[in-house]
Amino acid sequence: MGAQLCSQADTEEPLETLRFHPEAKGAHVILDAKRITAYRLATFHDGIVFSQRPVRPGERVALRVLGHEGGWHGGLRVGFTRLNPACVEAPSLPPFVCPDLEQQSPTWAALLPDDCALAGDIVSFWVNRHGRLCAQVNRGPRLLLRKGVPMGAPLWAVMDVYGTTKAIELLDPTASAFPRASPWALPEETPSDPEATAGEECAVCLHCTANTCLVPCGHTHFCSCCAWRVFRDTAKCPVCRCEIEGVVSAWGSSALRTGEGLPV
Repeated sequence: MGAQLCSQADTEEPLETLRFHPEAKGAHVILDAKRITAYRLATFHDGIVFSQRPVRPGERVALRVLGHEGGWHGGLRVGFTRLNPACVEAPSLPPFVCPDLEQQSPTWAALLPDDCALAGDIVSFWVNRHGRLCAQVNRGPRLLLRKGVPMGAPLWAVMDVYGTTKAIELLDPTASAFPRASPWALPEETPSDPEATAGEECAVCLHCTANTCLVPCGHTHFCSCCAWRVFRDTAKCPVCRCEIEGVVSAWGSSALRTGEGLPV
């Protein structure tokens, strides 16, 4: 009986697959239905996401960078927090994990080195039993990001889809081979619009045909490429400054496209 009890005590419960917490996320983050993909819809901040469960010491959190966007400085931030995301009200989250969330809560995070979080890169990070936050990119060397993470209490993984990092996908770190990345229909990857005839030009680029309608304001002065870029960057109509909730074709009966439909 004693040997049986000892054996049972030494057996750890199987770990639930890591996913993103469904409610505790930055204001510009959308998740897919499985909660394994996080996409930052606009600007460069408000991209904080958490794991849905605590992460054990030494357990690796693996992710793939799906989207990379130029024009910003800095990218993906990773780390751990004692802040239980189930107790976090999303509107109270600050725009950045470093230094904002670190100053407001027991959180320890770090920026990955430049050029270490490009589209397609596999990033894994963990905290060891000595409180060292480590990371590895693809098959590169192990990186020591910071020391002094206190142990002895549950730690949730926290990630900031910041700056040049546009989208990330959680992976199973125990898999012998990671699955190929799913295709993404990002706004900047939409097909080019036809050149406009006189009087039909897009009010932004003055080149392509104005062929979209912004919802709910109804303005139809923009080509689809410029409309999506405005939706992504500011989500405000350049004409009336109304909040944009979706983009539809100005002709025909095309279905409404909103930010919820960006990843496919």
